[in-house]
Amino acid sequence: MKRFVLTVFVLLLTAANLSARLTLERCQQLAQENYPVIKKYGLIEKSLDIELSDINKSWLPSVTAYGQGTIQNIVPTFPSALEGVLAQMGHEVRGLGKLQYKVGVDVSQTIWDGGASKSRREVSRSREAVQQSGLEVEMYALRQKVDNIYFAILLTEEQVKQSTQTLDLLEANLDLLRSMLKNGTAMRSDVDMVQAQALTLKQTITQAESTVKSYRALLSIYTGEDMSTQELAVPSSELPATMTSDRPELKLFDRRQTALETSQQMTNVALMPKIGFFAQAYYGYPGFDYFKSMMNRDLSFNVMAGVRVSWNIDSFYTKKNKLARTALDIDDINVEREIFLFNSRLQTESQLESLNGLKEVMKDDTQIIELRGNVRKAAESQLRNGIIDATALLSKITDENLARLTAKFHEIQYIQEVYKIKNTLNR
Repeated sequence: MKRFVLTVFVLLLTAANLSARLTLERCQQLAQENYPVIKKYGLIEKSLDIELSDINKSWLPSVTAYGQGTIQNIVPTFPSALEGVLAQMGHEVRGLGKLQYKVGVDVSQTIWDGGASKSRREVSRSREAVQQSGLEVEMYALRQKVDNIYFAILLTEEQVKQSTQTLDLLEANLDLLRSMLKNGTAMRSDVDMVQAQALTLKQTITQAESTVKSYRALLSIYTGEDMSTQELAVPSSELPATMTSDRPELKLFDRRQTALETSQQMTNVALMPKIGFFAQAYYGYPGFDYFKSMMNRDLSFNVMAGVRVSWNIDSFYTKKNKLARTALDIDDINVEREIFLFNSRLQTESQLESLNGLKEVMKDDTQIIELRGNVRKAAESQLRNGIIDATALLSKITDENLARLTAKFHEIQYIQEVYKIKNTLNR
């Protein structure tokens, strides 16, 4: 029962430790949430809402209130003969007054715009989608920067770890040499040599620890959280299930093409006639009844309403060239997409070759470490027996340290290459 409880406790402690570690994916998420560009997403959405609201309001009646006063040098009058006849009948006809004035309201209402408002809404949405995709591309580039910093921290911390182990080994041998010096079986120069090597290694560790602090400070800036003491988890070395690209640039190409295709609709809509209702009402002089206004100068209330059909045929002249220009722009986007996919395939193949090369190299890392360790242990035994000096021992310790450090570097570099492939494919 005690053994069972202890096993469960160890498992729970291990699980808690793993959950406490910060993953690369979490760092990427934090960096994206903290990056100032994220605010642009909301601004783009609000801008689209305003633009769509303006387009919808174009269907509201247009009302114009006005007041005007004019003076003219010539106005309509009755023919002289008719004026004479009317004068004989006792009617004085002065004609229209040269001073004219009125206040009124003009109202117009679109009944059918030929699909212009619908096309404008689609164009606005397409433009917003292109802007959103552009931000996704920018955020994707941010993820690559975070990856580089994350793996730099892992590599440098591994250097500190391996160098610390080597330092412990040097200090153990330094204690041995000091003991041998007291017994007269070692020289002062051997002790000084190993001590100097230990001090040099301490300097290397100090520099590496300073580098780690710099990388962690940089990661803190990107993520917006304190990363100085966070334990970073080593990511999985599993390759993506599929090698097809899902990069945000591809979505940007698609949305740019959709935006151009939507603009073609605007070209066709421009050829359609427009139908609208209009009304005019004013109070002033002269009124619509000119004969009455010629007889007297009284103000009157006047109303006119109707339906207007307008058709601008200028678009027929430029339609062919506009469509041809749009087709060329779409072809250009397709070429850009093909170039991007071609370069992406080349990059992926190169990264896979690099990964396979690392895999072959890593096969011998364990054996090399074991052999270097055996040689170093033999050298320590030979040193105790006075067969070799400290110089030879230091060489063997350095070789073992380099073998261990190289093996760890290979492991992390392999994972980094896997993530480079994942980033290249966005998988």
